[in-house]
Order: sequence, then structure tokens, then C-alpha cells
Amino acid sequence: MRDYHKFVSWVAGIPVLIIILIVIIVTHETKDDGISRAIASKAVALAFASREECEQLAAGREQSYFPTGKEDSWYVKYMDYLFEKGYLSEELTKADARSAESYLTYGEAEYLAESVSKQLKGKIKATKKNRDQYIPKDEWWLFYDSMIARMEEENHVEQKNILIYGTPYNVKEAPAWTAYSDQGTIGFEGLALDAYIDCEISVIMRDSELIAVTKKVSDKVVYENVWLAQGEEGKCLVYVGNITRQIETGLKEEKQKELYNNLADITLEKGKLKKAELKKGKRIRGRVLSVKADYIEIEGYGPLAVSPTFQVFKTYGTFEKKKPEDILVGYDLQEFVVSDGVLCAALIEREFDAKTIRVLLMNTGFQGVFHSSLTLSCTGAMTISSEEGKEEKLEKGSQLVLVPEDERLAQGRLIITPEEGCEISIKEIERGQGTPAYGGRLEISSEEGGLVAVNELYLEEYLKKVVPSEMPASYEKEALKAQAVCARTYAYKQIQSNGYSQYGAHVDDSTNYQVYNNSKQDERTDQAVNETYGKILKYNGKPIDAFYFSTSCGTTTDGSVWGGDPSSVPYLKSVALRDDRKVLSWDSEEEFSQFIKSKNYSAYDSEYPMFRWETVTTSQILGEKVTGIGAVTGLKITDRGPGGSARELEITGESGNKTVTGQNQIRYILGNSQLEITQKDGKKITGWDSLPSGFFTVEKKDGRYYIYGGGYGHGAGMSQNGAQGMAKKGKTYDAILKFFYDGVEIADIEQP
Repeated sequence: MRDYHKFVSWVAGIPVLIIILIVIIVTHETKDDGISRAIASKAVALAFASREECEQLAAGREQSYFPTGKEDSWYVKYMDYLFEKGYLSEELTKADARSAESYLTYGEAEYLAESVSKQLKGKIKATKKNRDQYIPKDEWWLFYDSMIARMEEENHVEQKNILIYGTPYNVKEAPAWTAYSDQGTIGFEGLALDAYIDCEISVIMRDSELIAVTKKVSDKVVYENVWLAQGEEGKCLVYVGNITRQIETGLKEEKQKELYNNLADITLEKGKLKKAELKKGKRIRGRVLSVKADYIEIEGYGPLAVSPTFQVFKTYGTFEKKKPEDILVGYDLQEFVVSDGVLCAALIEREFDAKTIRVLLMNTGFQGVFHSSLTLSCTGAMTISSEEGKEEKLEKGSQLVLVPEDERLAQGRLIITPEEGCEISIKEIERGQGTPAYGGRLEISSEEGGLVAVNELYLEEYLKKVVPSEMPASYEKEALKAQAVCARTYAYKQIQSNGYSQYGAHVDDSTNYQVYNNSKQDERTDQAVNETYGKILKYNGKPIDAFYFSTSCGTTTDGSVWGGDPSSVPYLKSVALRDDRKVLSWDSEEEFSQFIKSKNYSAYDSEYPMFRWETVTTSQILGEKVTGIGAVTGLKITDRGPGGSARELEITGESGNKTVTGQNQIRYILGNSQLEITQKDGKKITGWDSLPSGFFTVEKKDGRYYIYGGGYGHGAGMSQNGAQGMAKKGKTYDAILKFFYDGVEIADIEQP
């Protein structure tokens, strides 16, 4: 009987237990279904501003709404933004960690909705009953969709599908809140993404920051054009996107080895390798003629489309992932993997030797890169080759006339090769020497803006037409040799930079790079190039940025002259152009003013006219470039870099102030072609749209602004006239170079 009562009590207790469990489940489900204030705030803030803008505002804010010491939490910048805009109420929402990580209530959501837009009033209704209850996640995102749809400002929030292949969970070097996807590197502050690795997901995002994951689309993904290699502990190393991963293949050792050092499309399902299709098919080689966003032009093959997942790998030495811009035009350093007529990858197999350079020829006056027509003639015969392999030979005295509509250019560029030892002239191009002649070969293509002309020639031959265009051939031999080494080093770096790869060139022939073929070739400059054959400047074994300029004011400046970090170019130092290389500094603006006005300061280039100069400007002239602050009433240099170069200029106007930063911008703002500049020798020059240098001081007298300056050029690296002055004193070219570039060595290009 006792057992019977126990049984009845036990059975009767089951409903009570069930009720308790239901209460617990309901309570927890309600809470888990909410949206945290932090995530909701991030979503709303990103509807109005980017993550970067929120970070910038946070950096400039005097004080956060959150307690001191808590400002570094990821959500603070978003919630502070909403507090500042009035979208969050300090009465309803506390600015602390516990509040941020807890769930948003109906009352807060209603306040936020009505604060964002009157059109959203009523979209969320807070009653006495639900005001303090958590708003369900689904209801919140429905409201968010309505909010985005009604935004009066431009909508930057979008919904898309992406593939996630890396987070800090499987990529050790990944920064916090950083994921890697087929859309590039993205942020996911406050979200959980580890469960979505190797999945396609639907997301809401702004720019490169995730706002929410709306659903998992598939856990079966295909990664195209990945590189496979041997990993650690029997795993396969996969280069996917811009990261590397180790994956289990499930294959036997011998089968897995067949995957190594190959390009492939791999299929993963639920994180497991299901299939690997190796791309061992067609591979091609050839000189690259141009690299554009959607195709690469290869000599002998013409323009070939690139896959959306096109990859570039360096396979010699240490294996590295590279970018399309690392494919050097004019060289055949790589093998291309082709599938279905599309380029899937480029495998860079060797270092370039810098034997040739490709120069984009600008039009007369260096006004642009396009030509309306071109008339070519040669001192001997010339051969015209097309992308289709057709050849035509024109004898000496014949002309080749091309216009953008020429049928021969419809299939790609024409390559014009002169007879051995001969050069080609282009009638429409005028330079300082008249009509220049070009050695090497010319390539003409028809682009949207007109004809484009590229001259490919040996680097040493290029230098023979650069050095006389950059330094008078009458200068001392050692100065010319120093110039030749600088020019060669600069060209070497520019080839690697690949600046005009879309047109198939490395540099142009203007002052944007180095002036080429503006002055006639000269025996003395030829000799300087020959005697320094292959020599470049290196720092810690790597080629330097061999900047040079015309004339100093008695001192150079350092690498911060362009606003960058001077430690990245440690060989560019501020030194006085005297034997002691003393660093010049001044305790006051008055002291610098005395220095820059002095015409008696002795330096290696102090005898040259531009060593000192002066000019006078007015408020009226300044007003042509200085706008928005009324008539200019004052000019003041508020910051100077090493050597005295102007780094910050404060301009006072009748209705406001303006601050100009950076030497180039300051020189441009104060310069004007109307100004008459008086050189040290008394000669007056005009037509300069910028001031000759950033080494100057300003004085206001009689309502006008007197500018006293020194030097010509940016002031970093080698002063060409300083090199000439040193050469006159018997200094050798290597001594000159080591004077201007601190801690460098002069070595052969190919020397490791």
C-alpha cells in the first residue's frame, strides 16, 4: 500500500515538473530570441555611417558616454554615435557593459525608431505590458528592413551571399573580428562566424563590415583556383583567397601527394574535402603586353580574359601569394594556367632582370597619354607586326600613319620594330630637342581616349636618353655618373611598381617619372652610363627610392616631405650641403627667416641662381586658389619639417581660416603663373604655377606678402647642382651618392 501511494505521488508530480520545465524553457527562449543592444546599435549606426567613420568620430570625441576604461569595447563607438545623434536615450539605455550586452526592449526600440525618422512612428509599438520586455530578434530585423527602405540618405546597407573560408578560429594570424571571404577581408564585430566556415551564408553588411547573418544557404562550397601544397602532420596546405589553411583530405598518402604543387578547384561539404579537380591542362608562356581588370594581353596570344577568381603565385624561392599588379609588363617571367580559354592563374617562376623598360610616350607638352594620330618614320626599314601574326615591311623613307579607327588596330596592338641600329621618329611628338627619335620597338594600341604609344628598349639605352634630359651634359663627369646611378635605381624601382600596366608600360617620359628623350643624346652622358653599367643604390641589400631634385637651399630634408613615415626611407636624411653634413635646425621662425634670406650662406650649390629666390603676392592673387574664407588677411607657417621645409600653412581670411598641409599643396596654393620670381643672380622668371620649393618664409608688408625662399624641387635625396658642386671640388660619384643617401652601398642590379 505504501508503494502504491508513492507511485500515485510520483505520477501526480509529473505535471508539476512539466509546468516548471515549460516555465524555464519559455523564459529562456524569450531571452535567447532577443537582440542585444550592442548588435542593434551597430546595425543602426552602420545605416548612417561606415565603421571607419564611427571610429574616426570616436577618436575625435573628448569623452565617451561609457565609463572611463571601457571605451575600447567594440560596441562603444556605435552606441556613442547613437547617443550623440539622439537615437538612444540615456534615461532608457545605460551606457555600460552590462546594458550593452543585454537585450533591447520594446520601449527602447520604439524610441529609437521615432528618433531616426517620423516615418517609422508606429512601426514598433511599446505598451504598458511589453515596454520592458525584450523585442524578439525576428521582429527587430523586420523593423530594420523597414528603416533601411525609408532612409532618405543614400543606402549603403545591402544583403548578399558570401562564402566564409577563414576566421581567427582557423587562421592564427587573423586579427580579432576579421573574416576572410570570397568578397575579400571583412569585419564581423559582435557576431559569431566560426560555425559558418566553409559555408555560403546570406548576410546584411555595409562596405566590408557584417551587420547580421540572416541564414545559412549551403554547407557545400567550391573554392576555385586554389594552390595546393604539402602541409603539416599529413594535412594539405591550401592557398585560398589571401590566406593559407591546413585541411584533412581523407586521402591515402600517395594519392594526397598527387595534389601537391598544383592549381585546383576544390569542393568542401560540411568542412570535409569531397573533390579536387586539378588544373594540369593548357599552360602558356609569353611576354605580357598589358594587364587590365578583365583581361591580360600576352604576346602571341592577344588579350585573354581572366577568371573572377584569378590568382597569382610566386613559385620560386619562398612560395608567396601575389596580386595581378605584380605581373610585370614587358617580361615573360610567368606561366599562365588556362582553362576553357580563360586565364585561371599566373605562376611567377623567376625574378626579373631589369634588362628592358617600357615607356609610355605622352603627347606634345606632356598634356596626356592619348594621341589623335601618329605618323611614324624610320632611319632604316621598319617591320609592322599585328596580334594576328601578320607582318608588313616598310622601307626607309616610308611613313606609317595611324588613327584610332585603323582596322589594323581592331584586333590589338601593332608592334613596330626598326632595322638593327635604326630609330623611329613620331611626327606629332615635340620635345625640347625638337622631334625625338626612339630606339628599341614601338607598340601602338587604340584605347577609348585615342592612340597609346609605348617604347620598349634596353634599360641602359633608356638611361642614355634620360641622363641628358635630367642633368646638363656639360656637367662634371662624376656628377653625371652619380646622376646615372640615381636614374638607374629609380627606373629599376619603377619597373617593379608597374605604374602603367593597363597600357603595357612601366613609366611615362615626363617629370611624373624621369624625363626621357627631351634633350639630345650626348657622348659625355653616354660615357657616364657606360662607366656605371648595372650599378644601383641599395640599402640593406634592397634598391632604394633614389629621389633627386635640382637645387637645395643649403640643406636637404628627410622622407617625411611627402607626409609618410621617414623610417620607411632611413637613407633619406636632412643634411647640410657642406663637408660636415651637419643637420641644420632653428629655434624660431625668425632664425629660419634670417637663414633663408641670406645669400652668403656657403654650400655646394650656393653659386646656382635658384639657391635663393624671392617673390611678392597679394590677397587678390591668392584668392584665385584660396576660397571659402573671404579675402586673405594673413599667412603663417605653423609647422616645418627637417631642414625647414614648410609642412603646415595657416591661412587667415576675412570670414574664416584654412590650414594647408603637405609641401606640394602649400607650394601650389601660394604659387601663381602671374608671380615674378627673382633669382639670386637678379634674373626674373615667370610662369610658375607652384613655388620653386617648400623652403621659404613669408612676411606681410604694405598689404602684400613677401615670400623669401631657397632651392628648387622637393629637397629630399640628391641635389643635382649640389652633386655638380661636389664634383667640381674633386669628389667621386660614389662619394657624392653616399653623401646624399645615408648608409647605402653601390652594387650591381643582379648582386644579391
